[in-house]
Amino acid sequence: MFVSLLPRCLPVRFYPSTSRFRHPFGLLCSPCVETLFEFLAVLQIAAGLFLLWQGIQWLAYVRGRLRTDPGFYAPRTAVLCPCRGMEPGLERNLVSLCEFRHQNFEVFFILASENDPAYSLVKRVAASSHVKAHVIVAGKPTSSSEKVNNLRVCIEQLPPDFEVLVFADSDGRPGKTWLHHIVAPLADSRIGATTTMRWFIPNDNAFPNALLAAWNASVVTMLGGHAKNFCWGGGTAIRRDFFEQMDMPEVWQNSFSDDFSLTIAIERTGRRIVFLPECITPSYVQTDFSSLLEFTNRQIKITRIYRPKMWVSAFATHFLFCFTLLLGLDVAFNLAIESRPSSQVITLFVFPLLLAAVRGALRVIGVTEAVPSSRDEIMAQSWIYILVTLLVPFLYLLNFSASLFGRRITWRGIQYEIVSPNQTRVLTP
Repeated sequence: MFVSLLPRCLPVRFYPSTSRFRHPFGLLCSPCVETLFEFLAVLQIAAGLFLLWQGIQWLAYVRGRLRTDPGFYAPRTAVLCPCRGMEPGLERNLVSLCEFRHQNFEVFFILASENDPAYSLVKRVAASSHVKAHVIVAGKPTSSSEKVNNLRVCIEQLPPDFEVLVFADSDGRPGKTWLHHIVAPLADSRIGATTTMRWFIPNDNAFPNALLAAWNASVVTMLGGHAKNFCWGGGTAIRRDFFEQMDMPEVWQNSFSDDFSLTIAIERTGRRIVFLPECITPSYVQTDFSSLLEFTNRQIKITRIYRPKMWVSAFATHFLFCFTLLLGLDVAFNLAIESRPSSQVITLFVFPLLLAAVRGALRVIGVTEAVPSSRDEIMAQSWIYILVTLLVPFLYLLNFSASLFGRRITWRGIQYEIVSPNQTRVLTP
């Protein structure tokens, strides 16, 4: 009697489960998720085809610019290059700024202090230059970034006969015709500024170098023959009278970003910013993961503060792309476990990646045509701009996530807090 009642008296936990085994992430295996992935994948393919069409238009614009005669406009020009600290290839980069085939220009290297590690090198380059080169000591910034303070102080000291200002970065290595090509279009007074973009060339194939080069390459095709161009601080030319009409020295007084501030000011006047692919500037990069994240996070955080609408749009775009791919991996994995056909899912997963790779190839074609002097180096590493670029959206997503928190930024050893586009605090004494 006791034995017959025992089964009825055992707690529920002692009974074996008779229900069918359920995946711990059952929701991610449901038919609804497969449908969601298919819907998102179709959206990504449509977006990819649109971006591919834009890439073809960009390449056509590049080729059109390369066939355009720059003209003969060669006003008295000041080339301004802020410097801070030592970096790989610095001397060769600075020498390239003194070798332009352009009449009537002078070079101004600007540092914050004579104690800067690069000061003696900069002095040596200026002393050996075939054109007149100056070394300006601007002093430490108090309410702006050091780069902006260097530029502002130098411009205030320029003789009045300089008609055009050209901004260059110390990590770029422009070609000999670069200056003429970036200045000549300013003969048209309706143009607010001319600009270009860097193209990172890794010193070796270390993964951080490759990832940074691919990350930056995607920015190049954001510029083109449209009205939404922005100035890049490493390669921008502007008439001095227009620069002063916009009261840029006052705008820069409290600004962190030289190029975003300049872009916003030009947009307010309604004038165009013209992108010049023929002036794309090679920049030889050597980095590690820590420096890679510091640089990319800084760029996106600056964008969030100066261009919040652009930041939101780009964040949503990269999030959806990454989410779609991760969802596709989950769906394909579960179909494989259940021995169900997955060819359709795999096709939808691969096609957006294929479109992204083709866009990368278009960039390589355009840049090698625009910068023939670096063609062999770029082509030897073309796999970086075509294949590694497939990982770039995930790096961007990491950058966007990091940019959500705080407004503090470190640039070359100095920490700043960007309170607003018009207010900067220097936190490093």
